[in-house]
Amino acid sequence: MKKGVAVNLEDVWIRFGDFVAVREANVNINGGEFFSFLGPSGCGKTTILRAVSGFLEPSQGRVMIGGKDMVGFGPNKRPTALIFQNLALFPLMKVWENITFSLEVKGASKKDRRKRADELLEMIALSDQSEKLPSELSGGQKQRVAIARALCAQPDVLLLDEPLSALDLKLRQHMRTELREIQRRVGITFIYITHDQGEALTMSDSVAVMRAGIIDQVAEGQAIYDDPATAFVASFVGENNVMRGKIASLDGKQALIATNRTGELIARIASSAQGSMKVGDDAMMFVRPEALRIAKDTSEAKNRLSAKVRHEEFEGQSYNVFLDGDAGKELKMSLINVGQQRESAQGQNLTLEYSPDQAVVLPAGELASE
Repeated sequence: MKKGVAVNLEDVWIRFGDFVAVREANVNINGGEFFSFLGPSGCGKTTILRAVSGFLEPSQGRVMIGGKDMVGFGPNKRPTALIFQNLALFPLMKVWENITFSLEVKGASKKDRRKRADELLEMIALSDQSEKLPSELSGGQKQRVAIARALCAQPDVLLLDEPLSALDLKLRQHMRTELREIQRRVGITFIYITHDQGEALTMSDSVAVMRAGIIDQVAEGQAIYDDPATAFVASFVGENNVMRGKIASLDGKQALIATNRTGELIARIASSAQGSMKVGDDAMMFVRPEALRIAKDTSEAKNRLSAKVRHEEFEGQSYNVFLDGDAGKELKMSLINVGQQRESAQGQNLTLEYSPDQAVVLPAGELASE
């Protein structure tokens, strides 16, 4: 098994004329890590991938691979392989020939190429598909062939630019598991670009969340989800209800928020904001739909709010209840389906509660939906 190498971005800026596509990117990716850049379209994540692969040079800063500065090294001189969204398999070559094309370019014999193809086909569980053309394969099979072809070049770093985006939902979910398992088997560094939160959280050792050329947070998936560093991260990764207001008081790692609509509510201060927030600051409190529950009584408390039910949706594993929220937006509560019929609460006023540890306070900022 090949050992992956570290990739470091040091104060990387990428400009196109007056437009700044990436600003001040500082990221340390460990060797053998599955690392994802997550963000909406146009945020700069593919631009970073192109800088790592050598298809463009940073306007400022350095890209380091295995401790070596990559300035002046083009794509064919870097220890990387890139898988594009469209896969770009050669339509008139058989599967095994597609996989070993890089060896053919280097002048390897047919016998050696066939041996290497058989090894990789076994790894991707397609040993019986070697003689087929790409047009005879399913979407998931083509995906695996593209991965094997990239691995045949024995890169230290594999770069993947939204490779699952063209697959249907169930196949995409299946390929997440397969891709992660392949990465564990080969042991090299994977850098993955996606706008899909599920992909990033499911597969990655670490995730960098980007917006408008800026990296807002780099952390493990659970930390990104449970302890977001900015309002953008909180609203982009998973679903979140937001309450706007001002800090009314502070007590250690908790804050009381005087919200614009719901009164005073208590929540923990995000790790990134501890020690920097002050009484009177504009703030946002985030609480996820699954953290809300119907209170057993209607007594007032700093972790309770009342709202009128607008409508409900049944989603199989859960009931989604939508209520009047902040600033005219809906408040969402998700209740687990326990296999019993429940009466609709549409039109009723409900008292909801949450654990203060499951709600997070951050300085007011840009939301992903804005």
